Amino acid sequence: MKHLTIGLLTIGLISCNSTSKEKTTEQTESYSDIKIVGAMKNVMWKGELAGSIELDTVSDITGLYGLGPVSYLTGELLINNGKSYVSKVTSDSTMIVERTFNTTAPFFVYGNVTQWHQIDLPADVKTIQGLERFIDDRTREFKRPFAFKLMGQVSSAIIHIQNLPEGTKVSSPAEAHQGQTNYNIENEDAEIIGFFSTEHKGVFTHHDSFLHMHLITKDESKMGHLDELEIGAMKLYLPKK
Repeated sequence: MKHLTIGLLTIGLISCNSTSKEKTTEQTESYSDIKIVGAMKNVMWKGELAGSIELDTVSDITGLYGLGPVSYLTGELLINNGKSYVSKVTSDSTMIVERTFNTTAPFFVYGNVTQWHQIDLPADVKTIQGLERFIDDRTREFKRPFAFKLMGQVSSAIIHIQNLPEGTKVSSPAEAHQGQTNYNIENEDAEIIGFFSTEHKGVFTHHDSFLHMHLITKDESKMGHLDELEIGAMKLYLPKK
């Protein structure tokens, strides 16, 4: 009888723990997992520049968002609501932006969002750092990582496109950024697609940030990795739970 009592108690404890774990999962998991291929740190420090994913193999393009660099760091990639863009440097002041899935990336983060919750940004949220703090505070209950976007007018921004010379070997971030070209954005309507995580520094965000963002202008003539931002009249969109 003693053994039976202990056994029943053990089963009861396991059952309680399982129920508690399931409830926690239901409360935190609010949308599909973000998918991550490759890692930024392996590109920057180990020179793993070849493609880890072919974008045309991503089958579920409904509400698809994603970003990363082009293989061998020869451009930037953005998927915005199922449309895939590739930007490449043509000169110090010009670029070409092509809409195509026929490309590859050494690391890439992507996921599907079909319903968004619009949020008015406070007047004091104007920079990338302020945006990061605001998003972090507003999404404590979210399952992370997650995609987000901003839409509206950019007062000013700096975006870059990777343009690594052919045949370059990479073993450090400094070497990886050879040929990188910066572009200024001034008073333009744009969309910014981003991914937020506190756990993926060096994977798809830089070591000093929870954000990785790419900007595309409304006319689709400019697109690149977002380095600096002064927010004008923009709305923030977070995934609906």
